[in-house]
Amino acid sequence: MMRAIHHVDLWVSDVDTAAEEWAWLFGELEWEADDQHRSWCHPDGTYAFLEHSADQVEGPHERLRAGVNHLAFTVDSRELLDRMRAESSAHGWHELFADRYPHAGGEEHVALYLENSEAFEVEVVLEAGTQD
Repeated sequence: MMRAIHHVDLWVSDVDTAAEEWAWLFGELEWEADDQHRSWCHPDGTYAFLEHSADQVEGPHERLRAGVNHLAFTVDSRELLDRMRAESSAHGWHELFADRYPHAGGEEHVALYLENSEAFEVEVVLEAGTQD
């Protein structure tokens, strides 16, 4: 089976802080962490890696500039989505569009929008066909 995405490298300013934030998120999504909690692998083989390089241009991440705006993941349980919402702030994430949860993306779209301390946005979407 071919995968649509092989991997994603996330360039971060502070690897230690980012590792804590992303470790919680990927753990909730059942991605397996490496020994150093710098990369996580989905059961299909897709992986994400945190990187900080001497070649990296310093400055804050700005998701509204050209580049990747956000990453979106699916879950198959509204209970998981609600739990992630309740626990996210304790793990360095804050909710975006909280006043419109769970339909910030429209009435037919059930999702949680989170942003971490470096302004990376993640959308966690309840899989189509799953109960709202």
